[in-house]
Amino acid sequence: MYTLIVLVVLVVMFLASAIRVLNEFERGVIFRLGRVLDVKGPGLIILIPVIDRMVKVDMRTITMDVPPQDVITRDNVSIKVNAVVYFRVMNANSAVIQVENFLYATSQLSQTTLRSVCGQFELDEILSEREKINLQLQEILDRSTDAWGIKVSHVEVKQIDLPEEMKRAIAKQAEAERERRAKVIAADGEYQAAQKLIEAASLMNTQPISVQLRYLQTLNQIASENNSTTVFPIPIDLFTPFIKGKERT
Repeated sequence: MYTLIVLVVLVVMFLASAIRVLNEFERGVIFRLGRVLDVKGPGLIILIPVIDRMVKVDMRTITMDVPPQDVITRDNVSIKVNAVVYFRVMNANSAVIQVENFLYATSQLSQTTLRSVCGQFELDEILSEREKINLQLQEILDRSTDAWGIKVSHVEVKQIDLPEEMKRAIAKQAEAERERRAKVIAADGEYQAAQKLIEAASLMNTQPISVQLRYLQTLNQIASENNSTTVFPIPIDLFTPFIKGKERT
């Protein structure tokens, strides 16, 4: 009876150490006596206790935050930049064998690459051309991690922290730009109004009577106001017919 109990315990221990179940998104790199045997999964995996060892690798897309990095731009402005990296393991064998810890290695590489790439741009370019920086970061990281069996699918710069004096300078620059646009719009309006006045004057010059009509209309507008006394000039042209009639007589 005692022997049977010991045998059952040994069988349970053997099965517990020999049987592994991998999810659909997991792969297992099997080592036998220190040598890579195969990459298995998903499903049921049977190992030989003591002889075999399995390292599980998650094959899903991993989202990694890159902590804020101190960056000095090409125009000597000190800023802090952080980012997020999306990548996944494409070759579980290479991810385990070619690098000690692919998560840590990818994190460190992302930090140094972020500082290096952002340092090649001026501040205005970093603020306005994020897509260009994202693509450059993604290409460099993907090329560097290819030997580890990792595919970097996307890199996104999340936040750029500026010094307070730089924030004030940018605010003043934006305000000056808005004032410039307002003045340009006002000047353009004055120019268009002047052109319309010139066209109107040219048209009225072809019909002299229109000048008299416009004059009378102006007088009517002045008279409609509550003025006790109205002084207005009378064009000499109004008296021309009377003068000519007098000369005939």
